Amino acid sequence: MDSARFAALSAATPAQMADLERFRVLLTERNSVMNLVGPASLPHFWSRHAWDSAQLIRLQPDARAWADLGAGAGLPGIVLAILGKAVLGFHVDLIESMTKRCKFLGEVVEDLQLPATVHNARAEDLDLTVEIVTARACAPLHRLLRYARPYLQSGATGLFLKGQDVVSEMSEAARYWEYEADVLPSKSDPRGRIVRVKRLGRARKV
Repeated sequence: MDSARFAALSAATPAQMADLERFRVLLTERNSVMNLVGPASLPHFWSRHAWDSAQLIRLQPDARAWADLGAGAGLPGIVLAILGKAVLGFHVDLIESMTKRCKFLGEVVEDLQLPATVHNARAEDLDLTVEIVTARACAPLHRLLRYARPYLQSGATGLFLKGQDVVSEMSEAARYWEYEADVLPSKSDPRGRIVRVKRLGRARKV
């Protein structure tokens, strides 16, 4: 996938494409010293990173308040903030516990003037009210549900980008949590899946 194909699939505007290209450049520059993403994935930025992230907005097009847990390289959070930049009330909380990654996220948010706030903190220690909580390459599902617990139990929906081992992750998570979720196919990778968590109940005693 190239940028033109991404623009056609996502219906991104020229302004959004310019911001995404700037993000791609910043990510590529910083990755050489910060190891934000796998270097081999950078030539496939538009499919592996941009489209993988952008597909989440199609699942919740009316959502305005998002939280990205373990935001790391800004995937999906920065992409979501770029695509929601012109939408009244749209905001993404980028939550990352590693200070150097927060510095990178802050630079991108400032450079692109994005509707986002960077939190150098653990997700479970914050008191935020959001509609959607998301994460990519953050943790196995049973641990991710612990991080997302305050948001999910306050009414947020979880949209978690996962790989081909999603069935085993969900089975393992069921040992630790009472939860309701469904699995959606990824539009960016036939092996990928999106776990949509609708309800998180009590933790189980293991």
